[in-house]
Amino acid sequence: MKETNIPKATAKRLPLYYRYLKFLHTSGKKKVSSTELSEAIKVDSATIRRDFSYFGELGKRGYGYDVEKLMDFFAKTLSEDRLTNVALVGVGNLGHALINYRFHQSNSIRISAAFDVKEDIVGRILDGVPVYHSDELIEQISDQHIEVAILTVPPESAQENAEKLVEAGIKGIMNFTPISLDVPKGVQIQNVDLTNEMQTLIYFLSNYNEE
Repeated sequence: MKETNIPKATAKRLPLYYRYLKFLHTSGKKKVSSTELSEAIKVDSATIRRDFSYFGELGKRGYGYDVEKLMDFFAKTLSEDRLTNVALVGVGNLGHALINYRFHQSNSIRISAAFDVKEDIVGRILDGVPVYHSDELIEQISDQHIEVAILTVPPESAQENAEKLVEAGIKGIMNFTPISLDVPKGVQIQNVDLTNEMQTLIYFLSNYNEE
């Protein structure tokens, strides 16, 4: 693979490409063109070709892309060929939903430990996930060599928990709180604000109605 920095916009599209390639492979399709991909996933073909170009020569002019080879390549790029254990911090309504979800779209992601302060939850196993007290967060994450965490705590405790996660060795945090986390350089933050997304959708519905 080319040694280059991949734009974040491109990185966000990689799972989309991978999921559709898996669908094509399951359906028995052997090759696919950027035009076919474009029509299926609603990303223009020029963008697809540019995204793929960051990773070297993935296809052949006049032939297109080998579905199985491209699928396998993105599986490795997205670490789908190995299991990634994830910590969940905050087992409220959203935390429960994420545990129950089990990341069905990926067999390579598993919530392996959850943390909370509520005594009625601590010490239980929820859908196969042990729930530890937040006081054990640093020790457990370090011992289990977990590098990715999901943060679903109340806003007032978000920064404190983020600092604990960094101390424990976490390299990436999916942040479901509305707080902008202050973390050291090298720790990746992916912010997911469901209210923001819904408000944006409503705005577009209100201001960009079909003529």
